[in-house]
Amino acid sequence: MFGDMMGMMGKLKETQEKVEATKKRLDTVYLQESSSDNLLQVTITANRQVKEVKIDDSLLEDKEQLEDYLVLTLNKAIEKATQVNETELGAVAKEGMPNIPGMDSLFGK
Repeated sequence: MFGDMMGMMGKLKETQEKVEATKKRLDTVYLQESSSDNLLQVTITANRQVKEVKIDDSLLEDKEQLEDYLVLTLNKAIEKATQVNETELGAVAKEGMPNIPGMDSLFGK
C-alpha cells in the first residue's frame, strides 16, 4: 500500500511538472481576434496576456466607439484564449491523474 501511495505521489509530481511546462508553452501560443470589420485587431497568448492591439485610424475619431470595439474584441480574444488554455491544461491534468477508484466520474471518463 505504501508503494502505491509513493507511486501516486510521484505521478502527481510529474503531472504538476507537465502542467507547468504546458503553461510556459501556452505563453508562446498566440491567438488573434478582430472586430467584424477588421478595424481593431488584438493578439493575445493562450495564457490570456494581451501582446498587441492594432487600431485603424478611423476609430481614433470616436472615443466611445473605440472603447466599445476594445471591450468586444478583447472579450472575444480572452474567451478564445481561455478555451485553448483550459483544453490544454485539462488534457495534461487528466492524463496524469492516478487511477483512483471512483475518480473516473469526476473527469468524465
